[in-house]
Amino acid sequence: MKKALSALIGLAVIICSMPINTIAGDALMMATTTSTDNTGLLDYLMPEFQAATGIEIKWTATGTGKALKLGENCDVDILIVHAPSAEKKFVNAGFGKDRREIMYNDFVIIGPAADILIKGKPITEALKAIKANQALFVSRGDNSGTNKKEISLWRAAGLPVPEKEKWYVQTGQGMLTTINVAAERNGYTMTDRGTYIKYEDNMGGKPPLKILVEGDAVLLNQYSVIAIDTAHCPNAEYVLVKKFTAWITGAEAQQLIKDFKLLGKPLFSPNAQ
Repeated sequence: MKKALSALIGLAVIICSMPINTIAGDALMMATTTSTDNTGLLDYLMPEFQAATGIEIKWTATGTGKALKLGENCDVDILIVHAPSAEKKFVNAGFGKDRREIMYNDFVIIGPAADILIKGKPITEALKAIKANQALFVSRGDNSGTNKKEISLWRAAGLPVPEKEKWYVQTGQGMLTTINVAAERNGYTMTDRGTYIKYEDNMGGKPPLKILVEGDAVLLNQYSVIAIDTAHCPNAEYVLVKKFTAWITGAEAQQLIKDFKLLGKPLFSPNAQ
């Protein structure tokens, strides 16, 4: 009996000495784009955040459009997404607040290594050449940030979105799956550079699809963090979200993002202000 009592007292002492965050089991639910997940960035960053704060991050990776909808429906506490115009509408509608830019990469058009159709062309000329030659183009077609950007680029080129054309294939899937479909069918697709590097790494540094179009200023791919507005979602964990935002925009996390590489190549560039 005395041994059992001593054990209980010892357990109580241990519990009382634990950090408050550990006892409470603080956790945040986050919705984010597939690129932050598929590249391995979140698996790399989130343990560091939990070690620094005691707060656990649980996330679901989906297209930005669906991530914003999860925020609107009060299913998550925080977002990391990459569709600036849609994000600003989300905040202006009262669903989110405290939008902060955290990092960027860029979009690229990839296609067969033997390509002679679009390599080195500006994005507008490349899309026009794809349409004129009815070359197979594989789109995510999922309302993701990448898909939203792709649609805007067709329109900026003065072209209708070719969603009813036979040469335009919509997967409704994430980026890595879409890249693999394009590779299987020897076609073209648009991806963010970080996911392409992950794909390149998966292929042992010898991917069948190569970067053909890059560098236009319009291809910048900005990522931001957004808190869900408690005026719309009273149960959102805003106090914890503020801690995450302070951490991800701080010097430690920004350096971690800078150091995250595959094949010696950075997947994202930090740019928190």
